Amino acid sequence: MPNWNEINREIDEIAAPDSADQVRQKYLKALEAKTGRPVIAYYSGWLQNRAPNGSAHPESAISDLDMNGMMAVVHGLDRSAGLDLILHTPGGGIEAARAIVEYLYKMFGYDIRVIVPHMAMSSGTMIACAAREIIMGKHSCLGPADPQIRGLPAMGILAEVDQAIKEIKKEPMKQLVWNQIFQKYIPAFILDCERSVAGTKEMVSNWLRSNMLKADPNPKAAADKVVKSLMNYEGTTEHGQHFLIDTVRGFGINANPLEDDQELQGAVLATHHAFVASFSRTSAIKIIENAHGGNWTVAA
Repeated sequence: MPNWNEINREIDEIAAPDSADQVRQKYLKALEAKTGRPVIAYYSGWLQNRAPNGSAHPESAISDLDMNGMMAVVHGLDRSAGLDLILHTPGGGIEAARAIVEYLYKMFGYDIRVIVPHMAMSSGTMIACAAREIIMGKHSCLGPADPQIRGLPAMGILAEVDQAIKEIKKEPMKQLVWNQIFQKYIPAFILDCERSVAGTKEMVSNWLRSNMLKADPNPKAAADKVVKSLMNYEGTTEHGQHFLIDTVRGFGINANPLEDDQELQGAVLATHHAFVASFSRTSAIKIIENAHGGNWTVAA
């Protein structure tokens, strides 16, 4: 299978307005032929196409708008053969992720495999945990599943509250300092953080118990271990921390090396390069696509 430079040369040689689309379709078809299962690619271009201020474009995140794309690309697929979902995303809305997972369960059942060619972070990690199996390369990563509320880390806020209580009990005068800190939060913000963290834990745990870890002798204990590892706020450096495959497997997640099947690796990476090249050459910031021409694209 071609590398990054060869993919770009192939696009250039076609020299048509839709040359990047043609190349993506070519390699999606090749991947589907390799796996023998329907393939859907969910790709965000947050690393290539940024907002004017240099931050990730807001539309690159997982959102409720994505359901339109999922419905468009699921239409016409054989739903009896399971699904391979290629996932590349910075994450996004927790409830949007829930909606996508529950929809795919209804369409394909639990026979869903998630392939992470590079990054599936935050709520992307949550979606990956809903699969029966995750395929990752040596360079691929998942990330912490710590929810963000209004751009702030919910688990960090709750940790801050716990710290404040401890310090005030020890030194009551510190309440003056902490009052100044907590005044910046709007009413019910801390309760929203608690609700979001609890909901995330329960959501991921339910998916793990019902699918990936259902054959474990104690699915609940196994799921709790995974959730605790993914939501270990004090044990991570930042929301964007990279969990590589060895770390992920240590959490108890069923993650298998992409390199175990060289033909599959070639097909996945060629597809990945074709999508990344599309983002580099166009204004697209999100592409959801199947191997039969079904496409839903969000442009900046």
